[in-house]
Amino acid sequence: MAASLVIAASVAAGVACRSGGETPPGGTGDPKRVALQGGDLIVSLRSDPQSFNWYTRHDASTYLVTLLTQAWLVRVNRITDTVEPWLAESWSTSPDGLRYTIKLRQGVTFADGAPFTSDDVVFSLAAAYDEKGGSIVADSMRVGGKDLTAEAVDPATVVITFPGPFGPGLRLLDNLPILPKHKVQALASGGGLASMWRTNSNLADITGLGPFTLAEYAAGQRLVFARNPRYFRKDPSGTQLPLLDRVVVEIVPDQNAEVLRLDAGQTDLSEREIRLEDYAPVKRAADAGRLKLFDVGVAVNADSLWFNLKPGAFKGDPRAAWIQRDELRKAISLAVDRKVFVDTVYLGAAVPVFGPVTPGNKAWYAPEVPHPAHDPAKAKALLASIGLTDRNGDGTLEDAANRPARFTLLTAKGQTALERGVAVVRDELAKIGVTVDTVLLDSNALVGQFLGKPYDAVYFSLIPSDTDPALILDFWLSSGGSHFWNAGQSTPATAWEKQIDELMTKQAAAFDMAERRALYTEAQRIFAEHEPMLYFAAPRIYVATSARVMNVEPMLRRPQALWSPDTIAVRR
Repeated sequence: MAASLVIAASVAAGVACRSGGETPPGGTGDPKRVALQGGDLIVSLRSDPQSFNWYTRHDASTYLVTLLTQAWLVRVNRITDTVEPWLAESWSTSPDGLRYTIKLRQGVTFADGAPFTSDDVVFSLAAAYDEKGGSIVADSMRVGGKDLTAEAVDPATVVITFPGPFGPGLRLLDNLPILPKHKVQALASGGGLASMWRTNSNLADITGLGPFTLAEYAAGQRLVFARNPRYFRKDPSGTQLPLLDRVVVEIVPDQNAEVLRLDAGQTDLSEREIRLEDYAPVKRAADAGRLKLFDVGVAVNADSLWFNLKPGAFKGDPRAAWIQRDELRKAISLAVDRKVFVDTVYLGAAVPVFGPVTPGNKAWYAPEVPHPAHDPAKAKALLASIGLTDRNGDGTLEDAANRPARFTLLTAKGQTALERGVAVVRDELAKIGVTVDTVLLDSNALVGQFLGKPYDAVYFSLIPSDTDPALILDFWLSSGGSHFWNAGQSTPATAWEKQIDELMTKQAAAFDMAERRALYTEAQRIFAEHEPMLYFAAPRIYVATSARVMNVEPMLRRPQALWSPDTIAVRR
C-alpha cells in the first residue's frame, strides 16, 4: 500500500481524458531516460508461481507473470499514484459519475496477432465475476457489493457502468488484466477459469497484451519471457517498446544466494527489496560501481500476525476458551516491545506500527489512531482476565485445568525478516508466560494452509494490491476473500466487523477526499480496538540493481523495480 491518492483531474464527471500521445517511460516523463534496445534482464524470484492466471491466484510470483504478459485499460502509476490511460485511449463520464464511455486504442493486437476489441473487455469483466469458475477477483471489482456492467458499443468503444458512486472511479480497473476472449473462452469451457493457464499448461495457449510473452518455464529453475513484437506502446521518441529482448527470471529460494548472485553480476535485480542485513555489502558494491542502490522510503505495508478467528475452528479444543479472544491479541500487542522488534528484525531500519496502514502511505495513514505503549504487566492482567495465570509458579501461564497457554505460529521459511519476526514474538511472549511453537513452511504450502486447512496463527507478508482503501475492500469487508482471520463471511461475525463494513462501504462511495479519510480513520480506530491482525514494524525499503540496468524508478510495493517493465533497458 504510497503517496497522495487522487483521481486524475481529467477524469472528473463530464470531462474527457486523453493520453496526449504516448505516455513517457514509466509515466514520469523523465528526460534522462534512454532507449537502449535489446539485451536480457536477469531477475531473481523467491518461489514458483502458483498459476499463470491472476484471476485465480494472487501470489507475488503469479503477479510478476501477469505484469510482464498482460495489460490493463488504465494503469495506476506507482510513482505518481495517479490513473493513466493504457489500453484505454480516452474516456468520458456521465454527470453522476456512474457511466464511463471508454475509447480503446486503435490497431492493438494480442501477442498471437488476434485483434483487441471491446468484446475482450466485456468478456474480462464477466470472467472477473465468475466465482463458480474459480475467479478470486470478484470481491475487488464490486461497488457496494454489486457488479459493474460493460457494454460493447462498437469494437473500439465500451461503456462501463458502476452500480453506485465510487470515489476512485476507473482506478478500480487497475485490478483487471484484459483476457483474450478468443483464447480463454475455449480454454475455460471445460472447467472454468481455474482450468486455464495452470503452470503445466501449453505455453502457446497463454497470450496477452503485455510487453512480453512467456516462452519457457522450468519449475524450480526459471521462467523466460520474450519480447512481444506486437506490443502497443512506444516511447516519446517513437521507439517501439519494450526495450529488452528477454526477461529471464531465475528461481532462487535462498536469500543469501540471491544477494551473492547480484553482487557477482549473475542477476540484475530481485523481484523484491534487499534484506536489511545485506545493506552494508550492497552499499559497498554500489560505492564501487558494481551495483545501484535506491532508498525508496518506509514500506506501505508491514508483516502481520493473525489468529484463525473462524467460528468453530477450535471446536473440541480446550484452548477455545481463550485463543480467539480479543484479550489475547491485545496482550500480545502490549507484550512485544516494538523497539526490540525494530532493532532485531530490521536492524533499526524500520518504524513501529500498530495497524495495516503505515506512515509510508501518506494519504491514508492516521496518526491519531491509538498506539499503545509496551506494557507486559498490563498484558499479563489481560490474560488473567480470560483465565490464563501462572498457577504453579513455573513462569508459564495455564488455564483453569492447568493446561499451558500455548499456540503454534506458522511463517514462511527462507525469509529472514519473517523468521526473525516469529522468533522475537516467541521470545517476548515467553517473558509473560505464553509458549509459542514456531513452524516454518514453504511459502506456497503456508498459503495453502491458512486458506483451507486448520491452523492456530500465522505471521506473514501480505501485500495489498493498492494504496486506496476502496480498492482493498476484500481485506476490510467481512465478506472479503482477503479478510484472512475469517474470510468470506455471509454475515458479519461480530458487531465491530459490521461497523467496519458500513464505514468502508460509505468511504468507497464518497467522492470527497476529506469525507473518505474521516471514514477510513474511524475504520482504522475500530480495527485497532480489536486487533484482528497484529503489526509491529514497517521497514525502510532499499532496492538494488546491477550497474547496467537503466530506466528504473523503484516504488514501495513489490515488485519495486519491475512495476514498469516495458521501459527498462540494459547496457550491453
